[in-house]
Amino acid sequence: MSRSIRFARFGTPPAHLRRHKRHKLAALLVPGLAALCSGPLWAQAAVATAPEASGDVVEKLDIVTVTATRRREPVRDVPLRVETLGTEAMERAGATSLSDYVGGLPGVDVKTSGGPGRGAVTMRGVSVGEQQIATVGMYIDDVAFGSSSAFVGGANTALDLSLLDLRHIEVLRGPQGTLYGAGAMGGLLKYVTNEPDSSQFSGKLGLGVRQARNGGLGHTEHAVLNVPLSQDVAALRVSAFNDHEGGYINAVGKAAGDHVNDGNTRGARVSVLIEPVAKMKLRLAHTQQKIQRNGLNVVEYDAAKGLPVYGDLTRHLDTGEAYQLKTRLSSADFEYDFGLARFNAIASAQRQDGATGQDATALLGNNPAFDFVSLNNAYGLRKQTQELRLTSQRGTVEWLLGYYRTKETGHVGQRLWAQVAGGGGDMTLTTTGQPSEYRESAFYGDVTWNLNPTWSLTLGTRVARNDQVYTVYVNEQLNSSAPSEDTAKTYLATLRYAIDKQSNVYFRAASGYRPGGPNSPAIDANGQVIPGTPTTFGHDTLWSYELGYKADLLDKRLNLEAALFNIDWKDLQQPKAVGASTIVVNAGKARVRGLELAARYKVDAHWNLEGSLAWTDPKLTEDAPALGPAGSRMPNTARLAFTLGARYAFDLAGHPSYAGLNLRRVGQRNAGFDSAGSSVPNFSQPGYTLVDAQWGWEIGRWQLATFVRNLTDKRAILGADTALTAFGLPLNVTTVAPRTLGANLTLNF
Repeated sequence: MSRSIRFARFGTPPAHLRRHKRHKLAALLVPGLAALCSGPLWAQAAVATAPEASGDVVEKLDIVTVTATRRREPVRDVPLRVETLGTEAMERAGATSLSDYVGGLPGVDVKTSGGPGRGAVTMRGVSVGEQQIATVGMYIDDVAFGSSSAFVGGANTALDLSLLDLRHIEVLRGPQGTLYGAGAMGGLLKYVTNEPDSSQFSGKLGLGVRQARNGGLGHTEHAVLNVPLSQDVAALRVSAFNDHEGGYINAVGKAAGDHVNDGNTRGARVSVLIEPVAKMKLRLAHTQQKIQRNGLNVVEYDAAKGLPVYGDLTRHLDTGEAYQLKTRLSSADFEYDFGLARFNAIASAQRQDGATGQDATALLGNNPAFDFVSLNNAYGLRKQTQELRLTSQRGTVEWLLGYYRTKETGHVGQRLWAQVAGGGGDMTLTTTGQPSEYRESAFYGDVTWNLNPTWSLTLGTRVARNDQVYTVYVNEQLNSSAPSEDTAKTYLATLRYAIDKQSNVYFRAASGYRPGGPNSPAIDANGQVIPGTPTTFGHDTLWSYELGYKADLLDKRLNLEAALFNIDWKDLQQPKAVGASTIVVNAGKARVRGLELAARYKVDAHWNLEGSLAWTDPKLTEDAPALGPAGSRMPNTARLAFTLGARYAFDLAGHPSYAGLNLRRVGQRNAGFDSAGSSVPNFSQPGYTLVDAQWGWEIGRWQLATFVRNLTDKRAILGADTALTAFGLPLNVTTVAPRTLGANLTLNF
């Protein structure tokens, strides 16, 4: 959710109008910090934490299976770049939000606008900086999450799920439009949860504490309980958690305070698994989570100097900027194996409700008639999905057929109001209401021909049609109502060659798209409709061509992956200022060239080494008037980013222990475009290097994990929102949290 004011998506005004609008945790951790370590969060699997008793035992990396192609198969056999982030490794590293989970992956960017639940994820440089519709799809198991339209914040409210009872997170790079549909043109992020286990009773209890330098104390409590209801037939799994963020941002001004970005995240999950016969399975699940923060973790920066305006980790507030986001998702997955094919029927219902407050005092010129001015935003999304899928058994010819349907209703309400000077009453300045509807139906499928043990060919396609309506009310009066309809097709072709049983190469050509939609009528400075402006915008599409290599070498102790890709993107969706409004238009072309490398090496029973690198070069290849001229570099993507990690496993007092370090380097990124009049103004975000560390000890069923994030206490800029610089105001910057020390204690039973 951008911090700029956008009534009815009437965004940044043109230049000639902007001038007028301007009127004590450390003591607890000291013993463990002698052997600090950190395993990279991109690691595909947790490795053994203790050496083998015999030096003759050959140590191998774990084999990880994923569901990226809607089948369970080893990562090495999937002909595309897939990474799995193990939950245990992320918990050991002290990860608590989406930016912690995937923000450190080279080639992946999480642009947050102030805290958990307010992020936009992009992969492989597929971003124009200010997104109307997401370019990365979000899934929980096999359920699509979030809005597919441009009207309910879907691009800027990426699913920020806690690690509550997750098995792992799958990150799929490149377009996934054939199997996963709209909005997955840059990639896909999939949360995979643990299934109930009907064979045995088990559970987990956990307690964690953490504290940022000069910040407040944070803590986490969580519990998981797995209960067999009928041996090998049915089971119940219940989990719950509470997380308190202590905060580390201070504020000056009329709403001054310490640690203003503190708050809580709470949630629970209940799932039931029923397997009455060997071939039938029914899984029911409900997940809910509430993120609440008393303020944002942004700081105002001087765009020219690149320095904070009010001091280190300090911002100015005349009124508070609390926000909350509540998510609820219920789903049912029925599966039956007919032998020749497996049938899945999946249905879900989800609700999102959010509320934010924005200090708009400076934006309206610090009017002396008001103590402060605030913009309240509230939004709600109701979404239902149904999916039917048939997946053939393994064989010479394998196929998959599916049908997908979704219905979304959304509403965004805004109220700009002021507190009259001297403690007078509230005064409403203006209100808007923006209801919307989105319906989509799609048929998809693919077929794989395994010519022989060496060669395999896959072809796939998807045809999707959507209908939308977007309505705007201003001060409770109907302003406009616009419909649209759109049909899009995506394709996939993959050729895979097995060099031997341990390595293969593949070539993948795939397309992706984002839906189009309706525009509100553009208005001039006098509030009059400007004739001839586009009433709709179309879908944008891209093609990706990828050559990849995957191998398990040295008796499966060394895993290597490499991918070379080229992306051609056309009809870019982008915001464009028209009169006093901002509409969405299609214009320009772009291309992205890149190289990705990843390696994991289990040296012996003690040492594990890991590294990952991404070189990405995204540029406009055709003028996009609302963005910049051909040759302009695309935003939010570093040309070079890499991680390096080392992990050492050893015995401490006869119990398994581990220690290590992780280094992350991200190069310089642009926040927008240098072109005069661009709808996305630029700011150069310097490159940064971060070091994280961990140490842990396992005693029977107890596990202790200590960590230090941002060991050298850098002020790395993770994202910059330049929207308000058009009004002559400072830009809003999100920096990495200061050095944070923490510990987690877990009991497994």
